[in-house]
Amino acid sequence: MRKADVVNSIAEKTGIPKVDILVALEAFFKEVKTSLIEGEPVYVRGFGSFILKKRAAKIGRNIKKNIAVEIPEHFIPAFKPAKEFVHAVKTSTHDLSESKEHDDDDE
Repeated sequence: MRKADVVNSIAEKTGIPKVDILVALEAFFKEVKTSLIEGEPVYVRGFGSFILKKRAAKIGRNIKKNIAVEIPEHFIPAFKPAKEFVHAVKTSTHDLSESKEHDDDDE
């Protein structure tokens, strides 16, 4: 499901114009990005948390030049689903072969 599909689905279910939903969705994404950039996690009860994970410094390798490269410690954004969300997905009766066919279309 893509962003346009989400907007269409919400519009059909609520009767709210697609443009208004798109603006709200974009505003939500922007707020999540801004909060994470400032180091503040975003918690959505019953859905999950947008958090920062720390990656330790390590030595990588530039394959073309065959030299070691130091990668400093850094933070990456991550999503941690809520327990209710995980339980709902685990107990759902979805067919994975259908989603695999959909993924193959993108390649």
